[in-house]
Amino acid sequence: MFAKILIANRGEIALRVLRACRELGIRTVAVHSTADADAMHVRLADEAVCIGPPATRDSYLNVAAILSAATITGADAIHPGYGFLSENADFAETVEAHGLAFIGPTGAHIRMMGDKITAKTTMKALGVPLVPGSDGALASLEDARAVAEQVGYPVLIKATAGGGGRGMKVAHTADELEEAWSVARTEARTAFGNDEVYLEKYMDRPRHIELQILADSHGNVVHFGERDCSLQRRHQKLLEEAGSPALTAEQRDAIGATATAALRKLGYRNAGTLEFLYQDGQFCFIEMNTRLQVEHPVTEMVCDVDLVREQIRIAAGQALGYDQSDIRFSGHAIECRINAEDPATFLPTPGTITMFHPPGGLGVRIDSALYTGYRVPPYYDSMIGKLIVHAPTRAEAIARMRRALDEFVIEGVKTVIPLHRQILDDPEFQKGEYTIHWLERFVSSRT
Repeated sequence: MFAKILIANRGEIALRVLRACRELGIRTVAVHSTADADAMHVRLADEAVCIGPPATRDSYLNVAAILSAATITGADAIHPGYGFLSENADFAETVEAHGLAFIGPTGAHIRMMGDKITAKTTMKALGVPLVPGSDGALASLEDARAVAEQVGYPVLIKATAGGGGRGMKVAHTADELEEAWSVARTEARTAFGNDEVYLEKYMDRPRHIELQILADSHGNVVHFGERDCSLQRRHQKLLEEAGSPALTAEQRDAIGATATAALRKLGYRNAGTLEFLYQDGQFCFIEMNTRLQVEHPVTEMVCDVDLVREQIRIAAGQALGYDQSDIRFSGHAIECRINAEDPATFLPTPGTITMFHPPGGLGVRIDSALYTGYRVPPYYDSMIGKLIVHAPTRAEAIARMRRALDEFVIEGVKTVIPLHRQILDDPEFQKGEYTIHWLERFVSSRT
């Protein structure tokens, strides 16, 4: 097992990794920008190293500074959390080249799944179902027209290196295709430095279902069930559930068996999440995230597993020590992302936390690095915490979440807590009758 782990991240995920390390008896190194000098993970870590000014390119994306911090502190492994360098294949390989363990997949697998075309081609060859569309990047608008006619409108033009909704445009008719093609390529070039795009059938009422897996270096692969991440605004998740109110246990077992078989053939290692669009009983693979997900706590709650602990064990060369038949699913879990945003305009609201009182009670979990007096900086993502509840049934989980939201006090900045209350009160949500388009319509109806 590792003696010391450097945590190459910030905020609640850095604190989450730190806690797992502490329970395993592993010393920790926090890296931070000058803006995060008073952050909770910096205060609690065994050692802390400032790696640069607030701008991410000069700090949390500064590979040389992070590796230097690992060297001078004697760390023997690096956990990247999520975001920042977590899905950077070059970083993973550089970490390993410097004699450190990267707590995540191999650089080769990160690179393979980081390109959506390669990921889809690979998964198709391994027997995982895909959304109908082009076999690869489109060479021309004429090629896009041909594929669109084949799969039928509406269609979605997507950047091969895309993410977060950038480089994605819908064409409902042939007349709209040229503009969608042009705009998607321009956005992709600006955001990713790569204007390659591909086309797939636009599903009008799908759910976003993702499957959590773990794989060790001894050939063992298991899944921990599905998460329903359909409640999204501008392709950014806001509320997640485990399991999905739309799936049966039989459907979960079937897609889980397909996914684990594919990753076993691939020789995948560590944590990963396969994302699907689900409609009319059909799963269609869209991408794989080769890292820990923001919403991993709901899986931990229903499966009674510490996914970060397992990541560390796997990276240290240990076997899982259990198989699929040992995984048990208990009850229902819901996560609400707490963002420092105006709940009406969704504009970020950085500032000083004048009061922080988290909810408690049975089945309530808070993943947050906030404290009274902490200043939410304007330089980073607006998510400042996650509220997670677990209960025997979905109805009880909703009731528990409503109660927990009512107890949650964050003063000094505006948050999306009022929006979450409204979502939980909505009859359609309570029935589980929503798709990836539901939240956009719900938000529009409030204005």
